[in-house]
Amino acid sequence: MSTRTAISSLVIASAVSTALSTLAVAAPLTNAEAEAAIAAKKEKCFGVALKGQNDCAAGPGTTCQGTSTIDFQGNAWKFVQGGTCTNIELPGGKHGSLKPV
Repeated sequence: MSTRTAISSLVIASAVSTALSTLAVAAPLTNAEAEAAIAAKKEKCFGVALKGQNDCAAGPGTTCQGTSTIDFQGNAWKFVQGGTCTNIELPGGKHGSLKPV
C-alpha cells in the first residue's frame, strides 16, 4: 500500500466516523431517555442550553437534540434538576424558563 493510498484511506475513515458521530448526537431523544430523565425528577428548562447542546426543541428548521443555533436560545430546552430551572441565571439578568421564550 502506497503512502498516498494509506493517507486517503485514513481521511475517508475519519470523514465517515465524523459523519456517524454527528448523526448520533443530532438524533432525537428516545422515549426511554425522556422517561429516564422524568423518573430522575428532571424538568425541561428553556433558554439555558449552549449552542448545539440542547436536549430537544430548537425551533423551525432544526431537528431536535444538539440543533440549537445560538447560546441560550429561547425555544431550545435542556433537562435540568427538577425545581431549579427558574433559578438558573443567564447573561443579561435573564433566568431559565419552564416555557419557550
